[in-house]
Amino acid sequence: MVHCRPLSEPVSPARRRLVGAAAGSLLAAWSGLSRAALATGAAAPLFAADAALAGKAFRFDLAQALQRGPVVLYFYPKAFTSGCTVEAHQFAEATPRFQALGATVIGMSGDDIATLKRFSVEACRNQFAVAADPDGAVMKQYDATLAGLSSTADRISYVIAPDRKVLYAYASMRPDDHVRNTLQVVERWAQQSGGVAR
Repeated sequence: MVHCRPLSEPVSPARRRLVGAAAGSLLAAWSGLSRAALATGAAAPLFAADAALAGKAFRFDLAQALQRGPVVLYFYPKAFTSGCTVEAHQFAEATPRFQALGATVIGMSGDDIATLKRFSVEACRNQFAVAADPDGAVMKQYDATLAGLSSTADRISYVIAPDRKVLYAYASMRPDDHVRNTLQVVERWAQQSGGVAR
């Protein structure tokens, strides 16, 4: 276990390299565990879950969202952690482009709704909703749990077409590329379908 040192104590270069190597190994191990079992063309499981948008709670229903267009459903491990905050900022910045294409963005984690109310404001910047899956039921349906942690989400993004077919799945513990990749898929869908479904 790596213990934190007080800020007043200098950290030797050797210790810095050791901690950096350990963190890199952990990230690589997590990335290796990432996977998305729902294949392209598979039927996405329907679900309803408590969610928050701009600090207000509501009930998110995937079937209703799909009536308006494709859904970008992304799973993330824990609100307010560094990678999940970066990813939320990136999705918040891109949400107007997703919306212009008729797509709904929804994030999902094992956090409780009280935490997600704050996260929807501070990290999601009031742009898109985040849903609570504290028992991991939806994560399991989407094979989006971290290995050995049944109520903690892996970092996996899905694009689901209005007919419930999975158009795309991307798994990586690194937050980079989730937004860019899913946006490209939604853009292709919009081109092929002749525009937005709203």
